[in-house]
Amino acid sequence: MSEAEKPTANGPDALAARLLKGERRALARAITKVESTRMSDRADASRMLRALLPHTGGAIRLGFSGAPGVGKSTFIEAFGSHLTSLGLKIAVLAIDPSSTRSGGSILGDKTRMEQLARDPNAFVRPSPSGGALGGVARRTREAMLMAEAAGYDVVIIETVGVGQSETEVANMVDMFVLLLSPGGGDELQGIKRGIMELADLVIVNKADGDFAAAAGRAAAEHQAALHLMRPKSRNWQVPVLKTSALTGLGMAEVWETIQSYRDALGGEAGELAERRAEQARAWMWSEVHDGLVEMLHADPKIAARAPVLEQAVKAGTLPAGEAAAELLHLFRDGYGNGQNTPD
Repeated sequence: MSEAEKPTANGPDALAARLLKGERRALARAITKVESTRMSDRADASRMLRALLPHTGGAIRLGFSGAPGVGKSTFIEAFGSHLTSLGLKIAVLAIDPSSTRSGGSILGDKTRMEQLARDPNAFVRPSPSGGALGGVARRTREAMLMAEAAGYDVVIIETVGVGQSETEVANMVDMFVLLLSPGGGDELQGIKRGIMELADLVIVNKADGDFAAAAGRAAAEHQAALHLMRPKSRNWQVPVLKTSALTGLGMAEVWETIQSYRDALGGEAGELAERRAEQARAWMWSEVHDGLVEMLHADPKIAARAPVLEQAVKAGTLPAGEAAAELLHLFRDGYGNGQNTPD
């Protein structure tokens, strides 16, 4: 065996074995490979996922979303600390927004969750969204599976905010949790209308001090609004809880509610299993879509023709649909005659 062929401590097989033992550093390195755009790293990530897949599925998957300023990171730190105090291991995949201009990301959640990041039973991983639609990094699903294989009991995905383009998180978790502030004007109400129907649990945060009374009113109003909506699940009525990340109010109740939810939709009901199976199917087609887009942009004939069509569309001399059809025909015909078939 040559030196290049010898397995290394950071090779895919060794990393997978270390990850299954619960090594945090191995999990961090594995997620780095998952998030990499290098072809060699992507191949390693696929190899690891194949090996790890039989060891996944044991965690409860939670998605937390809410408007900026609602206190998502503070809540997750308080809630996560409550879970670790119960002896549970939690992984937090915090998605930070990427700049649409520079592509840079703040990656500040490890700073905002400083106490939780130091907890030996917690793993906090900030990742750039990369401009991905849905408010979650494109490889978040794979990172979630790796955290499960590493033995984490609860995997939390924190999205960049809340809005119509960020609801994809609801399609990769068992329970989608919407965090709200005690107050909020018409603008915030408009934002909430688009995702209230996706929520499995609604939490009014910051229910302390001067905001306690307002939180009580907000919780009652949202509970009444939820009763007017078609139930998302045949086995679950969405509750509204009040919490305070500062005082710890409601943290135990949130966890009890999550367990009740899992009991109601799991087991004989089989709804959680159905949901996960459908999510896996949708994930496959999402990967097909993203892969086709990447292949299209990498095609040399498309790269040569696209700027001409773009200029015509911008000038108003060519309908966008016709330009798109030409590019797709060019791409399809190239693959049909084998000219741009991948090696």
